Amino acid sequence: MSDKTRKTQVAIAEPEPLATGSNAPGAAEHTLEQAIGHQVRHHRKQAGLTVAELAVAAQISPGMLSKIENGQISPSLSTLQMLAAALNVPLTVLFSSFEQRRDCSYVRSGEGVVIRRRGTKVGHQYQLLGHSLDGDVVVEPYLITLSDDAVAYTGFQHEGVEFIFMLTGEVEYAHADRSYRLSAGDAILFDSAAPHGPARLIEAPMTYLSVIIYPRQ
Repeated sequence: MSDKTRKTQVAIAEPEPLATGSNAPGAAEHTLEQAIGHQVRHHRKQAGLTVAELAVAAQISPGMLSKIENGQISPSLSTLQMLAAALNVPLTVLFSSFEQRRDCSYVRSGEGVVIRRRGTKVGHQYQLLGHSLDGDVVVEPYLITLSDDAVAYTGFQHEGVEFIFMLTGEVEYAHADRSYRLSAGDAILFDSAAPHGPARLIEAPMTYLSVIIYPRQ
């Protein structure tokens, strides 16, 4: 091989999974074996059984049961039938967590649901832009409009965190014992368990995006 040919060779790397600039971990792979193992462990604990006790009832070794619960082996259908019988659950239950939903909420421009939140004051319009459909946390994105006759109010208080991104106008926004002057392009993220809300309405019309996140009950 000539030097010229060698120089033109380019190593082609395997493509890496696409991600974002976020620090969030990548979505974990969820194999069928892992899904079955999760269900077996969950129902075993619900039944108050030890690994050894369930292994005896299902006529398999404790070592095999441990590997099944950890998603390390693919059990036969007959083994799964014996496990389901020992756990007193339908066989289909052991497969129930495999098909994970990846939900998406889509709202067209102007079609957000106008709602009245608890504590909402005169001139505060909340337009719900979507909602989380599943998972351990609730995410509520709102487009909030403060009209010319809006009343300043700093007594909003609820569980979770809230993110605000100012779109138009200008407002002095209070959180706990501090206040922040927000105009278009400004953002604020805070613990929403502390009292908060618009303390002074400076320039109308005022619109901002508010995203509230809290644990699902």
